[in-house]
Amino acid sequence: MHQMTLAEIARGLADKKFSSEELTRTLLARIAQLDPQLNSFISVTEDLAITQAQAADARRAAGETGALLGAPLAHKDLFCTKGIRTSCASKMLDNFKAPYDATVVAKLAAAGTVTLGKTNMDEFAMGSANESSHYGAVKNPWNLAHVPGGSSGGSAAAVAARLLPAATGTDTGGSIRQPAALTNLTGLKPTYGRVSRWGMIAYASSLDQAGPMARTAEDCALLLQAMAGFDINDSTSIDEPVPDYSAGLNASLQGLRIGVPKEYFSAGLDPRIADLVMASVEALKKLGAVVKEVSLPNLQHAIPAYYVIAPAEASSNLSRFDGVRFGYRCEDPKDLTDLYKRSRGEGFGPEVQRRIMVGAYALSAGYYDAYYLQAQKIRRLIKNDFMNAFTEVDVILGPTTPNPAWKIGAKNADPIAEYLEDFYTITANLAGLPGLSMPAGFADGLPVGVQLLAPYFQEGRLLNVAHQYQLVTDWHTRSPEGF
Repeated sequence: MHQMTLAEIARGLADKKFSSEELTRTLLARIAQLDPQLNSFISVTEDLAITQAQAADARRAAGETGALLGAPLAHKDLFCTKGIRTSCASKMLDNFKAPYDATVVAKLAAAGTVTLGKTNMDEFAMGSANESSHYGAVKNPWNLAHVPGGSSGGSAAAVAARLLPAATGTDTGGSIRQPAALTNLTGLKPTYGRVSRWGMIAYASSLDQAGPMARTAEDCALLLQAMAGFDINDSTSIDEPVPDYSAGLNASLQGLRIGVPKEYFSAGLDPRIADLVMASVEALKKLGAVVKEVSLPNLQHAIPAYYVIAPAEASSNLSRFDGVRFGYRCEDPKDLTDLYKRSRGEGFGPEVQRRIMVGAYALSAGYYDAYYLQAQKIRRLIKNDFMNAFTEVDVILGPTTPNPAWKIGAKNADPIAEYLEDFYTITANLAGLPGLSMPAGFADGLPVGVQLLAPYFQEGRLLNVAHQYQLVTDWHTRSPEGF
């Protein structure tokens, strides 16, 4: 059962080939057996999962149907889950139990999903390797010496290792798409505002977006259907009708205009990944797509702009963690200032401290105009580049990452080298566009992903292209040895 996709599980449950409780117990046993190798979970919610599975079976027995009714998944550990630890992989929130469910958690629970646990991540979602977690690094099931990507690396590793069929993730600068690419998954970052951020502990509020991670575009369509929609509790949620994503999966690609930006093929791109990108282009051309070169002239400015804006917003968002109301508090503070300094110094890890300091500097008097304001202007130019490109093409295709997964610890001495791994993904967050990464091959036994970008609220188009590609390729069906 562990090799089944969400869509296959839905059919199996509907045909009464197995129950949700049987499936849940099977996967919980796999997690107990195999996760010690991966460290992909922070919390396993066995009692909750069995209770939810039994409830889902009862709902099916009463005649209720639904693609996700009884389907198991896990949540990245920054989605608040009522009564369950929500740690953000940080010592700061190690003892925090949320008093409510995030909207994403509530929506998926209403659809009948079964929560197996909370997955490991980079601390406060800050990282591209899942090495900054207070609970230790997550390992890539394709090679345990390598990173799975971040910050949603726990979700990625767990799904790739067949510990469960799907998981939620969040994407601030590529944190769904990049780990999906490095672990051979399909990962979707929706349009900013398409999925509610309420109850999702913030890193950078104008960039964060929740989305699904699974093995296929078909599965991501099922998950997004349940996750998307307007939320009155989220001021950035957009009141836009949610289409039937599954209904559009089988549309023809005949005449689809695909743009390939010339700036993507720079010296920093591994030539093996460049070859796989072009191979995916050829596969889509055989399906009827038309390919055209486009230009994103401000792409070169994306990394510096992002690493001013995101830390600036993080420094503001994380100011609430002060040791007073909740979270970690230092022992025997001498006064209020000592409480603040030591609680934050002891509760936050090095990467989080680094980004808070960069952000506070960028927002400080005398530097706001020089850094933060300039970065926001560049952000607008990047958005304009995409708007111009989308007058000529329907989707943009390119690499998800410049390199395959690297060895654990290889970039620890040089944080900027890790930041550069986000080169292809961060533009979608700066512009608020939807993006999807899909499996496209292997380099030295490590997975490689190809990224698709589309205009606002065109998630259905991305899922359609990825699904049609997956019908004629088998990269997404391959699983890591030993799992």
